[in-house]
Amino acid sequence: MSAPRLVSILVLLTLAAGSLSASQPFSTLEERMTGQEFRETGLHKLSDEELAALNRWIRQRSLTLEEYRGETTTDRAAPARDDATEDTTADRRGFEEASERSPINSRIVGSFTGWRGNTVFELENGMVWRQAENDTFAVREMENPEVEIRPGLFGTWRLSVEGYSSAVRVERVR
Repeated sequence: MSAPRLVSILVLLTLAAGSLSASQPFSTLEERMTGQEFRETGLHKLSDEELAALNRWIRQRSLTLEEYRGETTTDRAAPARDDATEDTTADRRGFEEASERSPINSRIVGSFTGWRGNTVFELENGMVWRQAENDTFAVREMENPEVEIRPGLFGTWRLSVEGYSSAVRVERVR
């Protein structure tokens, strides 16, 4: 990536980093960007160390959007919400608009022999996840193995199967 392009991305990311007041903890880029935004900006190519350095840089030098616009937090009205129609029982983890990023534990429905680049994982809890990278991983056939889906960097999720250290990046389908 060229230096001028990287600087431009850093400036845009700094402006998008949001409010960093003492009452709000710093939110990293991976918490603020969607997976698509992350890929479009080319940040998925950064190593974990480079990403951590970028987050530190933004935290130290961030100009919040409110400061940039000359606003204060009290100048902005809260967005209108219709709580009567909002489904508060649905588990929205894994969807880009969801803010909940806690691990998910369930079981794969049926037999499991690994992943092959386009594997779909149907879980007992009703969630359906799709493999989001071309890795392959083969295991002896297992019935209804336990899985853990953990949040990763930049809004990604990683699925691992009980008894194995391998994990694969996944995207929620349903």
